[in-house]
Amino acid sequence: MQGKIIKIISNDYTVKIGNKRYICKARGKFRKLNITPLVGDNVMIDIENNYILEVLPRHNELNRPTLSNIDQVIIMTSVKNPNLDLNLLDKLLTIIEYNNILPIICLSKLDLLDDNELIEINNLKDYYEKIGYQVYTNTELAKIKSLFKDKVSVFTGQSGSGKSTLLNRLDKNLNIETNEISMALGRGKHTTRHVELLELYGGLVADTPGFSAVSFTDMNVSDIRDNFIEFNEYRDDCEYRDCMHKNETKCEIKNKVEDKTILSSRYENYLKFIDDQRR
Repeated sequence: MQGKIIKIISNDYTVKIGNKRYICKARGKFRKLNITPLVGDNVMIDIENNYILEVLPRHNELNRPTLSNIDQVIIMTSVKNPNLDLNLLDKLLTIIEYNNILPIICLSKLDLLDDNELIEINNLKDYYEKIGYQVYTNTELAKIKSLFKDKVSVFTGQSGSGKSTLLNRLDKNLNIETNEISMALGRGKHTTRHVELLELYGGLVADTPGFSAVSFTDMNVSDIRDNFIEFNEYRDDCEYRDCMHKNETKCEIKNKVEDKTILSSRYENYLKFIDDQRR
């Protein structure tokens, strides 16, 4: 029978089929074939002997958190305590775009901002929405609840941004462990011990361990460039077809940064990403 892996602890794989769950082991042949079942995998199982027989082809896969067959990633982004990290946000957006997954931004802790800081954050929110991203705040619970039906969703982002707290607010029955912000480190303590898909508003959602660093695994500099989505609107106006928007003359992307059509922090992060990838 076909089901979906919703939890992995040690060598035990919890497979959901309809409303039933089966604790299964993976067949020994997977190790020989270098196949590692992941949370999110669609699998064929032997329900009498509780063995996974086959891992079906994946639509996509993410590392850190390690999940497969994801429809959308909700990026929790704290604006204060911990402070807004646009470098991490842009890195996550680029990686998620590259994997053909829908990214959704959720801003948290806006109540900690003063009036001037709030204006700045709202301007950022307007820009990301203008280039095509969905952006919510963690207080827009009704809108967030409507996102999950028939989707496999992932919550991710910086530690201490409030991923587990928001999930508990969406459904108190989840009772996901949360912890205080470490004031010495300025970031949250890791509370999620494993990746698990939870049922939520007609879909499945994963709460994943928070992290503060991700890498462009398997991506080259052209992949990074092509997944800064607002660049694609203007790249045909560059002098060179394969323009990297860095040292070239007559680069329309640099012109758009200069006239503030493209957000300068986005462009600066792009330059950092491609320089780091070339090292």
